[in-house]
Amino acid sequence: MASIFRTIADLWSLVVGLGITGKEFCKPGVTVHYPRAEVTPEAAASFRGPIELIGLDKDPAKPKCIACMLCVSACPSNCITVTRAPTPKPTPEELKAMAEAEARGEKPKKPAPPKAPGTWAYDFSLCSLCGSCVEACPVDSIGFSHDIYMVGTKREDFVFDQLARLARKAAARKPEPKPAAKAAPEAATAPAAPVAAPSEPGTATPASEA
Repeated sequence: MASIFRTIADLWSLVVGLGITGKEFCKPGVTVHYPRAEVTPEAAASFRGPIELIGLDKDPAKPKCIACMLCVSACPSNCITVTRAPTPKPTPEELKAMAEAEARGEKPKKPAPPKAPGTWAYDFSLCSLCGSCVEACPVDSIGFSHDIYMVGTKREDFVFDQLARLARKAAARKPEPKPAAKAAPEAATAPAAPVAAPSEPGTATPASEA
């Protein structure tokens, strides 16, 4: 008797599994038969492709990156190489101020290095898309791209200069057209009604004009 109940329970689990399979089978397919069909932008929005730099809101060609090197330290694949931007040369005014400070026995104030990367290289052939660099970035300067049509014939094709890539992306972005200013509607000028001249005191008004 126990074996009969066990068989019925096993058959019931099979029926439940077949029901789930049939339910999913009746849903519309999500697989795209490429190249017969292309992936829509809505479907590609959830694709986690190669990482890319995110530009500033005011200047999309410049990255938010501050060259803190946290992404380099967090990457387990060593696929990110970042160098800091060099310190700018002091201007003649700054050189004069530094010389005057040294003459007074003070410590001259040298130009501070900019908080920006000088180079930002990314080897996609080594990347595991783990997202550690995205999570480690303190200024949200790294994100996943949605490029699903990336191809290459050699490994060098997957080594990207992210600064140049960001500049090309910003240049390709079309500026939004500004809304045209609406012309103020001209006020309709109605013809002015004739105004009768006031009669002099002591003058009778004719009956036809009354």
